[in-house]
Amino acid sequence: MRAKVLPSLRRLAVMNPFIVDLGFSVVVAGTTLGFGFVFATGSGELGYAQRPLDAVGVGLTLVANLVLAWRRRAPLAVLSISCAAAVVFHAAGYDARLNEVAPLLALYTVASRRRPAVSIPWGLPVAASWWHVSFLGPGAYIWPNLVQVSVMVAVAWTFGNSTRLLVERNKQLAHLTERLRQEQEGRARRAVTEERVRIARELHDVVAHHMSVIVIQAGLARYVFGSDPATARGALSTIADTGSEVMGEMRRLLSVLRIDADDEGDGYDSVPGLQRLEQLVERVRSAGVPVHVSITGSVRPLPSGIDLCAYRVVQECLTNVLKHARQASAWVSLTYGNELELRVTDDGVGAALTSQGEGHGLIGMRERVKLYKGTVTARVKPSGGFEVVATLPLPSPGTDYQPSYPHGEPNA
Repeated sequence: MRAKVLPSLRRLAVMNPFIVDLGFSVVVAGTTLGFGFVFATGSGELGYAQRPLDAVGVGLTLVANLVLAWRRRAPLAVLSISCAAAVVFHAAGYDARLNEVAPLLALYTVASRRRPAVSIPWGLPVAASWWHVSFLGPGAYIWPNLVQVSVMVAVAWTFGNSTRLLVERNKQLAHLTERLRQEQEGRARRAVTEERVRIARELHDVVAHHMSVIVIQAGLARYVFGSDPATARGALSTIADTGSEVMGEMRRLLSVLRIDADDEGDGYDSVPGLQRLEQLVERVRSAGVPVHVSITGSVRPLPSGIDLCAYRVVQECLTNVLKHARQASAWVSLTYGNELELRVTDDGVGAALTSQGEGHGLIGMRERVKLYKGTVTARVKPSGGFEVVATLPLPSPGTDYQPSYPHGEPNA
């Protein structure tokens, strides 16, 4: 029951603070009246005022305490009304021990919502009302009461000012946290954009390579069209297959190339793929990292875009091993089936993920694989080291590959 009530009260306090303050003021007023009726007998013998708590006293008590319901909306006015009602109550001859808490609570609220330049001067009426009460009590306790009430007023102001400082500090921390989150999101977006531009350039190379094949095959078909029809038909078949594949790459190029970037260089290099995996591994080995390669399944030619994507994933993983894993060994595993699974693991001790989240390399891998409907998972192994697993769906032999478009089918 308690577990359900407390969260409900917290939600109510956040949604409607006035309701909470009203209930709080009713409790304070009721408690004060209860003590007033208890003190009614024997207060004169102790040296306090002897006027009984009549209707006027009850009214002043309700005014001094119920006004706390508006303490957050008008803290200065609440403090003024509470102090005035308390002074009138005590001056009228009622028990001096009553209606002392409400001014303190009002002072706490003022100190928690106003700066010291405002709250300190407004603490003087509260102190004056309490000092007035001290002189209305038994003569033997005047000076101890003066010291005590001064300390209580100072404590109430100190707690209120500390609350204000805590709230301001929390607001600053929340603002800084939001700025940090925005900066991290901005860096992530820039990393994604830069990687997509790089992917688009590489896809452009893929298209250029395919168009070169088409041009050569078209020239061959035209040259042997009359003398060797079989060769001409083979060349035309190659043109059709290559053209279908290049159209898929072109659509994917249009889907990722969303911002302009200056071209670097005018020439085209041959597009890398898994056929260059051994060269890549040898370069990493020569840099001092032992790399072990295993291939499972029936190796078959891959579409150029998937081949390039797989090569870049392995390249990025091995580069990360060189950068972060220190003295480590790496294992590269390729599994051919309905999908191509790339698994790169190491036994290094370097940090694979930064404290700010994923690095740009992993973001780039995810963006690259996402274009081909694949997935990437990365984790720190319980035994040490890091593991990256990428899966790329492969088209069935004899079927056309249909690419994935992250933002809908582009118009070609």
